[in-house]
Amino acid sequence: MNSKLKIAGFQMEPRILDKPGNLARCLQLMEFGAAQGARLMVFPECALTGNCYSSLHEAIPMAEHIPGPGTDRLAAACRELDVYVVIGLIEDGGDRLYNAAALLGPAGLLGKYRKLHLPYLGVDRFLSWGDAPPAVYQTELGRIGIGICYDLMFAEHSRILSLQGADLLVFPANWPELGRVYPDYIIPTRAIENHVFCLAVNRVGDERGTRFCGGSSIADWLGRTLARAKDDEEDIIYAEIEPEEARRKHMVIEPGQHEVDFINDRRPDLYGLICRE
Repeated sequence: MNSKLKIAGFQMEPRILDKPGNLARCLQLMEFGAAQGARLMVFPECALTGNCYSSLHEAIPMAEHIPGPGTDRLAAACRELDVYVVIGLIEDGGDRLYNAAALLGPAGLLGKYRKLHLPYLGVDRFLSWGDAPPAVYQTELGRIGIGICYDLMFAEHSRILSLQGADLLVFPANWPELGRVYPDYIIPTRAIENHVFCLAVNRVGDERGTRFCGGSSIADWLGRTLARAKDDEEDIIYAEIEPEEARRKHMVIEPGQHEVDFINDRRPDLYGLICRE
């Protein structure tokens, strides 16, 4: 793993019912990001498909398997450009549809994640809950943990990824107006409380009466904002990070006087209430 890694977030406006157009736009942005030296690129939630479907029936033709035509095209671009991508789409899981994100690299599909927490908004009203716990993916770039949008509001989700050794938490998102608090408060909090880097990439634009607010953000392991996108318009954010920094959980502020470790200082023996249904 290289000591430094340049990451990018593409804050874009996907078009509902236009999967070919969205795919073409993503491929174009990948080429641009690679030319800027980015090795890991993240797109918004439902970037290939759009979000605000009026019914499950309307969403079904836009869903695709993972791997499938769209992710195959993106994986081919990853091979050509020697980059990694996380992108959101509606997944055809056979008898169910999921809000999903795929992790792709030069070797193809490395993993997929199905959104665990579904708000009553957009296509999430009709999809199935994710059926597998959060997982961390080991890559040459570092250890990557994935969530989607509303997952960011559940501290347990990010903590599980941190306990599995994640260096970087990645959240494709579709935040509406209420999500304007995320870049300034939630993203830095998830980063510092888990001692990890955090990259959340939102979309923009109006889609069938829902306005998405932008504000994509990258925070370091101390909760400091490294990059923040503009509100309400397309934008690209970059940051150069050192994933190894996220592995040094024991922080020595003053030797023998002030030391903290947000992982080993926990008291899980007293947290049972969190896991009760």
